Amino acid sequence: MKHCVFIPGIAGSLTLLLAPRVLAGPPFLTDDPEPVEYQHWETYLFAATEPEGSGYLINGPAAEINYGALPDTQLSVTLPLTTVGGGAPAASGLGDTLLGVKYRFWHETNGWPQIAVYPQVTLPTGDAHLGLGNDRPWYQLPLWLQKSWGPWTTCGGGGLAWNSAPGQRDYPFGGWLLQRDLGEHLMLGGELFVQGRDLDSDQGFAALNFGGSYKINEHFSLPFSVGRSVAGDEHTFWYFGLNFNW
Repeated sequence: MKHCVFIPGIAGSLTLLLAPRVLAGPPFLTDDPEPVEYQHWETYLFAATEPEGSGYLINGPAAEINYGALPDTQLSVTLPLTTVGGGAPAASGLGDTLLGVKYRFWHETNGWPQIAVYPQVTLPTGDAHLGLGNDRPWYQLPLWLQKSWGPWTTCGGGGLAWNSAPGQRDYPFGGWLLQRDLGEHLMLGGELFVQGRDLDSDQGFAALNFGGSYKINEHFSLPFSVGRSVAGDEHTFWYFGLNFNW
């Protein structure tokens, strides 16, 4: 798979920290439509953080596991250990679990990009009273596109998120990226990602993210990124992981 780079009491005081973010397409916020190959596996072991104001939210160590269950169909699960702090006493434990199914229904041609839908549900496996979870399931439905020419790849899209937890809002999101392969081992790129208000007290945000992936061999690579919001709510992002595929 070629990745696009372009990714409550105590709980009440941490609502801003735990407002769900679309964290897909490692190591960035924008995802791509390309599923894992049929009957192949892909695993990310990673840590990612999103400081906001005086607080922080860290997912890590965490694992994302993807499997090509059918042609053009990928099953995904993400299991994080989560740490929160800054706005209230720090807490650590199991975070919310993300499940998804990516289905590519259009393949890339000379004139058309490949296109996929990627419905996801986040299950409330984290302790919301400690600020480690959302308390209720919430859902995302994005559409992603990708087009490549030579060493360049661009992809993007967006969708909607539905969250009925107390204090949360439904919101739109979307992003676009451009990446380039720089030889056999290194890929670099950047994205612009935009998200609407997910809390009544939020403004939403637009962020720039930059990074890439260093390929160690055919099975292992090191994805990384760092970014910051340029409009709206203040956010800083970073991601570092180990990718293993077989």
